[in-house]
Amino acid sequence: MPLAPTAAFIEGRWTDLRTRFVVRSPVDQQILAEVSDCGTREAEAAAQAATVAFATWRQTTVYQRATILSRWADLLQIHAEDLARLITWEMGKPIRQSRAEIKTAVALARWYAEECKRITGESIPSQFPDKRLQIWKVPVGPVFAITPWNSPVSMVVRKIAPALAAGCTVILKPDEQTPLSALKLAELWAEAEGPAGTLQVLPASDPAPLAERLMADSRIAKLSFTGSTAVGQKLYAQGSPTIKRLSLELGGHAPVLIFADADIDAAVAMTIHAKFRYAGQSCVAANRLYVDDAILPEFTARYIEAMGHLKVGDPFAEDTDIGPLVSEAAVQKFNAQLQDALDRGARLLCGGDAQGLWCSPTLLADLDPQSRIFREESFSPLLPIQGFRSEVEAIARANDTPYGLAAYLWTRDLGRAYRVAEALQCGIIGVNDGSPATPQAPFGGNKLSGLGAEGGKWGLEEYLQLRYVSIQLPPEFSIP
Repeated sequence: MPLAPTAAFIEGRWTDLRTRFVVRSPVDQQILAEVSDCGTREAEAAAQAATVAFATWRQTTVYQRATILSRWADLLQIHAEDLARLITWEMGKPIRQSRAEIKTAVALARWYAEECKRITGESIPSQFPDKRLQIWKVPVGPVFAITPWNSPVSMVVRKIAPALAAGCTVILKPDEQTPLSALKLAELWAEAEGPAGTLQVLPASDPAPLAERLMADSRIAKLSFTGSTAVGQKLYAQGSPTIKRLSLELGGHAPVLIFADADIDAAVAMTIHAKFRYAGQSCVAANRLYVDDAILPEFTARYIEAMGHLKVGDPFAEDTDIGPLVSEAAVQKFNAQLQDALDRGARLLCGGDAQGLWCSPTLLADLDPQSRIFREESFSPLLPIQGFRSEVEAIARANDTPYGLAAYLWTRDLGRAYRVAEALQCGIIGVNDGSPATPQAPFGGNKLSGLGAEGGKWGLEEYLQLRYVSIQLPPEFSIP
């Protein structure tokens, strides 16, 4: 059974509320914990504490912040196995994949502990001999962050590490399905001697009232949100009266393009990973598979064979590849998208089974273009495969979506790799690479997939704003 705090973390103290909500594991439906259920009162307390803490935290040197972030990263590493098991209990991710997530979280924390030392301004030439013109980079202010359930540790670190490194304070609202991971991270932040009020965690069974309160608060300078496009659009509107800065990482619908000259073995292996890790419950998961007609039969046969080697089962077993989906609602969506495709004439090539929260890896062919799975993010191990006859057709199909987060393509032709990568309308592209995300690179999309970026120096700059300072020197100033 996972061990983590269950109280809200406000102003450096654990606040145990009478109102609580149940956190239940998708692994066996057992109750993991009853967690404090925060509302508008706690939101007000956290906003006040974040504002007070910001006044001092912003004044700390980048070296002081780097030291605390480094200690935090060390603690994440020390508690890596406990955190990995907590992820698996909370959202059902296979334990090997949970351990990989912790490695990503540690790498992110270490990256920003170092990157904050490189926050530099500029001096620009003045046309006046007695003026000095400077550009400073200063923290934007208190931040409200909302994180999803599918990567409950690495996604939190990806948001709060650069914010804290920049000198901002953070109020975190973790997903109601995975609050324990976030509360454990807050516990480790306190152990790393992170000052009170710099990081606060507010679990909530109904996040809407809490979010509305913080989005209306002019003291909160920025929102960083990862979640559905529909919720992101609502938050975008709520932030307009106070002109909040926004980072929105929303839905994805990643296409995969396999050209005739691709290394088929590598393309199969990497696309299996791009689709079926986390049981397809990732915003950058492969959602649509397009294969050149010249190799479609061979590729399909090899892909079905590879899917047959995926083990569905106990997520705590070391050899499990696919665990349960996070909820019954996720299974219902899997079944609905599958049935819709079949009703429109699709062929079921393999899979199609659902037992409890476990869904088998499923491949469909001959789909109607109007099928739901071509219009909706699947967030499950359900994948359509279609052929194409030309590079132009492949690009057109890939871009035929309102989303633009990630895309993947396989080819040995360097010219094609550049042509296609330049034509795809998305923020992340893997060329012969099924896992392009890395801490030092930007992570984000365009169109309905959001705005802003996380990761690398760009993720840090999301929490900084420019300040131009013109200094008029005194009359007695003279150049020697």
